Amino acid sequence: MNVDFASIHNPNEQAVFDAVLARAPRFPALAGDRELLADVACVALNRLPPRYIRHAVDLAFYQGEGERQAAQRALEDAVERAFAFVQARAALRARG
Repeated sequence: MNVDFASIHNPNEQAVFDAVLARAPRFPALAGDRELLADVACVALNRLPPRYIRHAVDLAFYQGEGERQAAQRALEDAVERAFAFVQARAALRARG
């Protein structure tokens, strides 16, 4: 049996990546460090429930407006908290 799983993805990933890049200028201590921004994305994604779809239309079809708004708020909160967490950890490491 030949099954193609390549179309399966978590739509939160790209949304988090975009949100991290959009917010990075507000965090100058992290904005220039690609590794720390990747850490922010990981922390944010780990705060969100896993969601997997095959096609973007799948998410739009199964998610109502209220759920879509709640998911967006959760994503924004996860990214903000992730920036705070990574920034605090980086400051602790700098104090050494």
